[in-house]
Amino acid sequence: MTRTTLPIDAVLPELVKAVQTQGQAVLMAPPGAGKTTRVPLALLPVISGKIIMLEPRRLAARSAAERMAETLGEPVGQTVGYRMRGENKTNKNTRIEVVTEGILTRMLQSDPELSGVGAVIFDEFHERSLNADLGLALIVEVRGALRDDLALVVMSATLDAGPVADLLGGAPIVTSEGRAFPVETLWLDKPVPKTTRFEAALADLVIDAVNTQDGSALVFLPGEGEIRRVEQHLTGRVPKDCAIRPLFGAMKFEAQRAAIAPCTTGRKIVLATSIAETSLTIEDVRIVVDGGRARRARFDPSSGMSRLVTERASKAEAEQRKGRAGRVSEGICYRLWTRGEEGAMPMFAPAEIEAADLSGLAMELALWGASEAELAFLTPPPQGQLVEARALLHGLGALDATQRITAHGRKIAAMPLHPRLAHMLQKAGQNAANLAAILNERDPLRGVGVDLSLRLSALSNRDARADRGAVERIKLEAKRLRAGLPSGPEMSLGEMAALAYPDRIGLRRKGNQARYIMSGGKGAVMDDGDALAATRLIVITDTDGAPREAKIRQAVALSDGELRGLYGDQIAWHDLCHWDKRAGRVVARQREMFGALTLDDRPWKDAPSAAIALGALDGIRQMGLPWSAAARRFAARVALMGDGYPDMSEQTLMNTLEDWLLPHLKGAKTEGELRGFDTTEALRAMLDWSQMSRLDTEVPGSFTSPMGRKLPIDYSGEHPEITARIQEMFGTTRHPTVGPRHVPLKVVLTSPAHRPMQVTMDIPNFWKTSYADVRKDMRGQYPRHPWPEDPTVADPTLRAKRRGT
Repeated sequence: MTRTTLPIDAVLPELVKAVQTQGQAVLMAPPGAGKTTRVPLALLPVISGKIIMLEPRRLAARSAAERMAETLGEPVGQTVGYRMRGENKTNKNTRIEVVTEGILTRMLQSDPELSGVGAVIFDEFHERSLNADLGLALIVEVRGALRDDLALVVMSATLDAGPVADLLGGAPIVTSEGRAFPVETLWLDKPVPKTTRFEAALADLVIDAVNTQDGSALVFLPGEGEIRRVEQHLTGRVPKDCAIRPLFGAMKFEAQRAAIAPCTTGRKIVLATSIAETSLTIEDVRIVVDGGRARRARFDPSSGMSRLVTERASKAEAEQRKGRAGRVSEGICYRLWTRGEEGAMPMFAPAEIEAADLSGLAMELALWGASEAELAFLTPPPQGQLVEARALLHGLGALDATQRITAHGRKIAAMPLHPRLAHMLQKAGQNAANLAAILNERDPLRGVGVDLSLRLSALSNRDARADRGAVERIKLEAKRLRAGLPSGPEMSLGEMAALAYPDRIGLRRKGNQARYIMSGGKGAVMDDGDALAATRLIVITDTDGAPREAKIRQAVALSDGELRGLYGDQIAWHDLCHWDKRAGRVVARQREMFGALTLDDRPWKDAPSAAIALGALDGIRQMGLPWSAAARRFAARVALMGDGYPDMSEQTLMNTLEDWLLPHLKGAKTEGELRGFDTTEALRAMLDWSQMSRLDTEVPGSFTSPMGRKLPIDYSGEHPEITARIQEMFGTTRHPTVGPRHVPLKVVLTSPAHRPMQVTMDIPNFWKTSYADVRKDMRGQYPRHPWPEDPTVADPTLRAKRRGT
């Protein structure tokens, strides 16, 4: 196979035919097949208008455009060009535009018909970026409603093509088999010991690889920090002909180009993030060393914060990385895990839409004028995250109460920034450009405290502690953001930060520790020794994202006056009566609130009784219902009535306290008063007159014995129960019952000395059976009391015979 022939060439006729006949196709081609640079050129003769190809990364977009332009023998910017934020290498005659994914969304929002565009290609769709998912959903709608002539190709190396083809309504799938050159895979013999640091273990594997293999090496790491640490481990240990070349997204383009350029002498070791996974051919690379980790953004909808987490790479990512070793010749891939450990790796990385901050997506949907349900998403956005995102946008004034975009929201959407930062720039103008650039970049000044003002100072002072590369990037970004903005009002750093993060304004809790509650309701903590640790009000712009209590990494002081000046219309007094469990009583307070922050707190001296009763109700919810004996008896009696009567089970009563108990809680506000409160009258009030009358008749509080005595009925047990001397029940031929269902009473029959002799729920049967034995035993013990042979015809009595009779 020559350098001019690539595996993709064999299926290009099939792909072109599918696009010509059906207007769309899904192309599956393994890493190294050549799809990125060959497909757009193959479609060029059959497409009328421009071909737009999306790339997930800036470096890949530039490199793909340059390679295709080189193939045509032209400089980039003629037939083939590229566009990305802040850079445009196209002219009016450009036919193929390679763009970063956010550019397509902007094109669609400004011109939904994509005038002059004949085809859209989604490259490396398996990466499942949020912009790619949104772009594809919008293109599908545009093709269905406005442009049925718009050609669409979705290209992927490792993604399951079936669901994508189904999403497009049955698009044909074209598959390219094989890669440019075979790649051998080597796994570890045994897992890396837990005591060995990741960077040290990976550096050892790199040394082993370059000492035993020819050619340059590409090493995959999750981020810049790991790259720098591995670089330190390698320095002085690599062969003399090896140059170490870092490669990550935050580098200047010239440094990135140097990392991927062919070696003039010797060879190189490229330490790269996922930027090198796709669409790049790094010359001379024969070796891939995969650390098996990936860094992804995770969003916690309950805190509104995103954080980068390092996770195990997926099998699909590992396969993609492996393919980098077979782009120009046969290669070898070293993996920092055992073959057995590979079985536990996930098959695919999660789609970004499943875990990312969705505020940008929510903004784009509002600007497009459609809900997520109306668009064809391969993975629907999670509703919880989307609700939180829309709440944020509403708080920023970008969406109205009906979730429609506002005029302010349209201005925010036009800016290539997170909505928080775009809102801040729209309100504060040029003065906020430096702050926006700092917040949009990684921290240039680590380990010096959380104060944002230190970062701002580092832009003008040559602070030796600052990352100069990050500082220069921030300055360039600030310059770009400043262009076209008005000067804006004079505002402090805290005020500007509060515009971007109204939900992260923090109020210091009482106590010695620097613990804060944020206006959005979550907690945050700062090192006690930090210079801002004693500050009452702060704006928290960066944390570690911990869900319970986040560690503050960046913040700035905010005065009470500044807060009121910005959000005075959202600060209000609230009258609160609540149950204080520790004090064991109702506490009435008046609090001045901003979100979850209590700015002022004072006693509510003239709290009305209705408010106190509501607080007492909270106390009952915590303590449980205060049952008196009388109340329990009454509830048990009502339960025996069945249908048509209120449910007085404890669970139902607790769930409906406001309905039946609240009107009767007059003045009770301490734990002692509530525990001693008799709820009987409140329960009785749940019945109307006719219900009470029927209750007293059918389920009375007492049983009238044959002697006319009222014996109290105990309703507290499983069965209603009475206690009576056996002689008092003489003459009873029908067992006593209560309620409409004639529930038999449990009758405890006692001796003349009031000791229980028999428990029965069928007195007539007792007379017929057990009574004879009882009579035999009792006549000797109580000879002066009557023990007739047939108690059913004997008169009831409580008297004893006279002595001598």
